[in-house]
Amino acid sequence: MIDAVMAFLSAPLDLYCERTDPTYWAEPVNAISNAAFLIAALAAFMHWRRSGGRDPPVLALIVVVVLVGLGSFAFHTWATRGAMLLDVVPIGIFIYGYFLLALRRILKLAWFPAILLFTAFIALSLSLARFVPRDVLNGASGYLPALAALFAIGWLARTQYAGRALLLAGAIFIASLASRIADLAVCGAIPLGTHFVWHVLNAAVLYVVLRAVLANRAGAAQEPP
Repeated sequence: MIDAVMAFLSAPLDLYCERTDPTYWAEPVNAISNAAFLIAALAAFMHWRRSGGRDPPVLALIVVVVLVGLGSFAFHTWATRGAMLLDVVPIGIFIYGYFLLALRRILKLAWFPAILLFTAFIALSLSLARFVPRDVLNGASGYLPALAALFAIGWLARTQYAGRALLLAGAIFIASLASRIADLAVCGAIPLGTHFVWHVLNAAVLYVVLRAVLANRAGAAQEPP
């Protein structure tokens, strides 16, 4: 049983245009571009400190952004099923954690409706990721609920800085998803692919959304810190 699990986790994956062999450094640009997440986390942390440094939920999300960058680096170097977990788990934690925080802090929902929406959001995201084949949108279908949430919450809170920030993040995320979807399709013309653009733009999205919830921290004047 253990041998079967280890064999499953160590199975190599070849999902992106840049990778042409199973070696560790076969995706150098995809791997190095994950530095964008670390830069975004550092920039968000600096704003967190300037805003008073007393916002544990946002600090936790900043730590998760660091884990996103490190996990994605591991996946684009080792490129195994096990390494993929290091990539997707922190991303899921950030998306779901941020969604609940935005419901409470930006939309000011009570716990009961927030938990109901949170549960429905997770169910929809996991269903799309599980049941929609990867070759449909190149594995991006599971992110569509997150995109919809950015625009929905942003529109409902559009009179606030946080709402406008989420709308901006949604626009960047559209470009980010397009770069992910296009990766395999452009291999013939662009051997490097476009997945690295997904990393850079996603880092920008995470930075913008963190600024949004920092602006709505308890006792804040709802302006960017």
